[in-house]
Amino acid sequence: MDPLSDEALRDALRDVFDPELGYNIVDLGMIYGLSVDDGKIDVTMTLTTPGCPASEMIQGGVVQRLMDVEGVKGVAIDLGLGAARSPDVMSPAAKEHFGIGY
Repeated sequence: MDPLSDEALRDALRDVFDPELGYNIVDLGMIYGLSVDDGKIDVTMTLTTPGCPASEMIQGGVVQRLMDVEGVKGVAIDLGLGAARSPDVMSPAAKEHFGIGY
């Protein structure tokens, strides 16, 4: 698998957790998009709440984890806080973990 593919990058980001929820940011639906241009990764993401006290920690985890991926030369984050979040964007595993939709 190409280490810079969308799937590989999302797998890497599963190592980054929202400390308040204790669950990874990918399955929580916090990653909206990833784009790669010559080893530079643009991440479009959100937080669980607009005033999330763990914002810097989570964003730092995203940068650190992606910089550990072979071929990544830089990471920029676009924090789209204007988009409304809902449990609908969570993975089935995350929904099951939190007892949503059952």
